Amino acid sequence: MIGAGVFAVWVPAAQVAGVWLLLGLAIALMVAYCNATSSAQLAAQYPTSGGTYVYGQERLGEWPGFLAGWGFVVGKTASVAAMALTFGQYLATALGVPDIATIGRSLAMAAVLVLAAVNCLGVTRTARLTRIIVVIVLAVLVVAMVNNVAWPMWGWVRLAEPGPIGPYQVLQSAGLLFFAFAGYARIATMGEEVVEPRRTIPRAILIALSLTAVVHFVVGAVLLRGGAQWIASAQAPLALSRWHSVTLVVTVGAALATAGAMLNLMTGIGRTTLAMARNRDLPGWLAVIEPRHQVPRRAEVVLAVVVCALLLIGDLRTVIGFSSFGVLIYYCIANLAALTQGPADRRFGKPLQVLGAVLCLVLVATLPWQSVVGGLIMYAVGAAYRLLTRAHRKHLAP
Repeated sequence: MIGAGVFAVWVPAAQVAGVWLLLGLAIALMVAYCNATSSAQLAAQYPTSGGTYVYGQERLGEWPGFLAGWGFVVGKTASVAAMALTFGQYLATALGVPDIATIGRSLAMAAVLVLAAVNCLGVTRTARLTRIIVVIVLAVLVVAMVNNVAWPMWGWVRLAEPGPIGPYQVLQSAGLLFFAFAGYARIATMGEEVVEPRRTIPRAILIALSLTAVVHFVVGAVLLRGGAQWIASAQAPLALSRWHSVTLVVTVGAALATAGAMLNLMTGIGRTTLAMARNRDLPGWLAVIEPRHQVPRRAEVVLAVVVCALLLIGDLRTVIGFSSFGVLIYYCIANLAALTQGPADRRFGKPLQVLGAVLCLVLVATLPWQSVVGGLIMYAVGAAYRLLTRAHRKHLAP
């Protein structure tokens, strides 16, 4: 959770929320808390792999489970694109190229292809490496915050004209900022791999969310010292410095955070795609395991192609919004599933789950229209595919 989001979300969120950036962050945190408690409650009852894809099927039926799984795959695929764009922008800033947007997009595509090749070789992050990356990223954030306070770059960026700011814009920023908190669902999908999952998973989810919230509020407050207009106008605000060495350190940290998160996320998407393909919720040919390295190579290749397509047609704000669309639908289903649990499995009050489901839908409705339209089209495609395949199997049945 403390990875690409902390480097990526500030610019698009500040472009819509302005000085109300931290209010948008607080709303995003409230939604994340509701979702986290529902995920923790469900994980305690169903300590198995699959997350809300499983919870939706168990508590609500096959279709909600499918929509949750589809939302995860679609939303997290867009997350990879957003992380890749962040990687490209920070690296282009460090290189000092004249056209950061164009060069950054090319670097982003190169990163996706390299990491897809790495995943096809069966190389993934370990828990120990994850801890090392988090420590490095936190140290880099400290350097960036000290630099921002001691040697501000506020006057070194050409400021864009601010747009209108109201409740709609603040809610839209919350939907974009939610991208920074998404990640705790990954804990809930590991019920078969941890000790005492009924106790460990709920605790891990809430602790992870709390620590991540502290980091993001500190970073957001420090950046806002220069004004929201400055954040909205900068390509990579955390990396801007009068000292090239500071820019280099922050850029390396951002690159490490985004590359590590991308590698882990691409692995997770590939495995979820594999599970859905085995259940025929996705094309069956995606369920093939490459025998030598024991990885779903076809799923990994398709993922890389789709991410590169997103990089060609979308900017950071649109891609983050598209990601948030799928993930918020995923968590809305998680809240509804938790709402159906009985007293013996209930750890949190029903009003919290109702609030979480409603806020998820509110934030979805206020995302950039391009993200909403794209998300609706992707859900329509997924639903049509499932209907057609089910009808075909029914027709072939004796």
